[in-house]
Amino acid sequence: MFNYDWFHGDGLTRQVEDAKDRCAARKHPGNGKDAGNGSTDRAAYRSELETRTILYLKDGLSYEMREMADIGMSSALAFECVPVDENYQVGAYVIVVPFEDIARVEVFAVHPDEKPQENLRIPGFRSASSDAGRD
Repeated sequence: MFNYDWFHGDGLTRQVEDAKDRCAARKHPGNGKDAGNGSTDRAAYRSELETRTILYLKDGLSYEMREMADIGMSSALAFECVPVDENYQVGAYVIVVPFEDIARVEVFAVHPDEKPQENLRIPGFRSASSDAGRD
């Protein structure tokens, strides 16, 4: 499903825009596309939204994408990720992932004033070792 065109075309862009639209609609219901020019409050709120893009891989790993990396490759996705480990937060962490290894992409939209105070952890797949005790 995921390929170069999805990430560099309008697939990811549409998902980001839809997440922002839905977040703004929750905060300002009834002031959307059906209201003519829309609500200026809703538009202002939407313009201030921040998004996080999380990639979940088929092997159970997940990464938060900071931005795409243009390394001249179209057979895999190259991106700078947001490191979770404090030891790696001083530099840049660039990942290259084959498109067929990507299981899903999630986009989280939130207003800066409404972000949780603690580091928001977006759950993903369990690793194989954590499933060992399940029936």
